[in-house]
Amino acid sequence: MGKLQEFEITFTNNKVVYNPGESISGTVRIKTSHSLQFKAIKVNCVGSCGISSKLNDASWMLEEKYLSSTLSVADKGTLSAGEHSFPFQFLIPASVPTSFEGPFGKVLYKIRAFIDTPRFSKDYKTQRPFYLLNVLNLNELPDIEQPSCALTTKKFNYLLVKTGTLMLKACSDLRGYTPGQVIKLSTEIHNKSGKDTGYVMASLIQRVSYKTKRPVFDLRPIAEVEGAGVKAGKHAEWREQIIVPPLPQSGLTGCSLIEIEYFIQVSLKSPEAVVTLPIYIGNIAVNLAPSIPHPVAQGAPMPAMSNLSPAAVVPSAPPAEDHLEGALGAGGVDSEEIPTKSHSQQDPSGVPISMSPSAFGQASGPGAPQPTQSSDGSAPLFCLSTGATIPFFTDSNTTPVPTSCPLILPPEYSTWEYPHEPPPTYEESCSSNNSSFNSSMR
Repeated sequence: MGKLQEFEITFTNNKVVYNPGESISGTVRIKTSHSLQFKAIKVNCVGSCGISSKLNDASWMLEEKYLSSTLSVADKGTLSAGEHSFPFQFLIPASVPTSFEGPFGKVLYKIRAFIDTPRFSKDYKTQRPFYLLNVLNLNELPDIEQPSCALTTKKFNYLLVKTGTLMLKACSDLRGYTPGQVIKLSTEIHNKSGKDTGYVMASLIQRVSYKTKRPVFDLRPIAEVEGAGVKAGKHAEWREQIIVPPLPQSGLTGCSLIEIEYFIQVSLKSPEAVVTLPIYIGNIAVNLAPSIPHPVAQGAPMPAMSNLSPAAVVPSAPPAEDHLEGALGAGGVDSEEIPTKSHSQQDPSGVPISMSPSAFGQASGPGAPQPTQSSDGSAPLFCLSTGATIPFFTDSNTTPVPTSCPLILPPEYSTWEYPHEPPPTYEESCSSNNSSFNSSMR
């Protein structure tokens, strides 16, 4: 660097994760071997989102800025040989979105420092990223503590001349989760045919929408569990669970170019039948403790949920489910439990799994830094997504520790190629040609 031996940015208390509305402060440190003339020393705080329709393309098709502020920490003069420090401070706006990195777009924040030198001399610059966490409180979403259920029926032919009917119903215990929590799944399959079915699979799916002129959907399975098939003429139940890995929050509130959604998709092979349960991933867990409702003051503002569409919160199963409830397991058909073939996260002892989110770092392979977490577990997880998932773990005063693996999944999880089209919504699955709900309305 010539005369410049050191030019770096440090943050106060080494804090690099901030909330909207906070102040970010730090110091620009400069060390020179000889005196250095300058016209100005400036510090710039910037935040923006850029998206593209091409994979990992740094030339954005669309871009929006969230903050841009410049501070001159020193005017024209000369830096003597030695060390120099220049403090800075910026106020972060209250409406900025959470940091995010995906294959087709990013939400980035950084502090940049510049030394402008006289004409014909070399200018110097450096930068350091910081991260924004706009906390999503799941308790602000309507009916978030209710189960999410979906049901579909499938008529199919086998042995060329025979016809069978299959009913598939799936429920999750909640509609919102935080990283480290367990999604409890309950699936019922009524095989009213003389043919055994294929295996059943439940997948946690992330869909990121990049809103270019021709929207791009990045759809990928995050985790999956697989159960055995159902024998002919059997009514079977399958109970499994998926531990939520560190994931970006749903919605990405404050960003109009990127939207993040999550689904639980339960599918049956041979014959093919699918139900989809949209869910939310947030930072503050659902409070299931009974509480006394507090009256809302007249004219008080409601929580802003600009990027979280109310339509994504699935209603409970349609009226047709009540009619079919008695049919599941009725009529003298034997009932059985479906064993899990692979990737099961059930504890054989029957004791509920209590999983620390830091355990997910164990699957990242050798050389991955271990995540840090506050001792009381109250600090929210912070996470970026590049490829599938790159989490950053942090508490209030600890530097986040990035993992070195592009995909963090619990042990024994497997991956498969992701499609580029979104899965069917709950309403679409209910309105299919073979849907029992659709048939009952005729």
